[in-house]
Amino acid sequence: MGLTTFHTLFVIDLASRRVEIVGTTRTPNEQFVLQAGRALLDVADGFLREHTALIMDRDAKFSQAFRALLRSGGVTPVRPPARSPNCNAYAERFVRSIKEECLGRMIFFGEASHRSALREYVAHYNAERPHQGVGNRVLDMRRGPRSTLLKAVTREQRLGGLLSHYRPSAA
Repeated sequence: MGLTTFHTLFVIDLASRRVEIVGTTRTPNEQFVLQAGRALLDVADGFLREHTALIMDRDAKFSQAFRALLRSGGVTPVRPPARSPNCNAYAERFVRSIKEECLGRMIFFGEASHRSALREYVAHYNAERPHQGVGNRVLDMRRGPRSTLLKAVTREQRLGGLLSHYRPSAA
C-alpha cells in the first residue's frame, strides 16, 4: 500500500492529565467521530462519564450531530476561537510529546504496529513519565476496573531507586 497516514482521536482529563486513545483510522469522517463519541459517553466505562465539558478543535468532523450526541450525554461541547492553539494547549503539548518521543522515532509496518506503539506510549505517559505541569511527578491515575491509585513519586525518588543499584567499579 505504500505510505499511509493514520489519524488518532484522543482525549485528556485536564485535572489529572490522563490521556486515552479513543480510536485510530485511515479515513476520519463523521461516522468515525460519532462512534468515538458513543464510546466516550458509555455508561459503564466511557471516559466522559464523570465530566461535564469537552474542548475540541473546530474540525468539520466534530459536526452538529456529534455535538448533539455530547449534549444528550450531559457533556457541553466547547469550541475555542478559530486559529487559537493556545486555547487547547494541553492537547497541543501531548501531540508534540507523542510525535517527538514515540512516533517520530519509529517506522510502522501496518496499523497493528501503530496501534501497539500508541497503546504503549499512552501507558508510559499515564503511569511512568514525569510531568512538569504537576511538579515533575508521575500522574495519579486510575487503572482499569480495579480503580487502584498509583502513588505519585518525583523523578528524583524514582532515580534514587535506580541509582542505588549502581556501584562504580574500583579503578
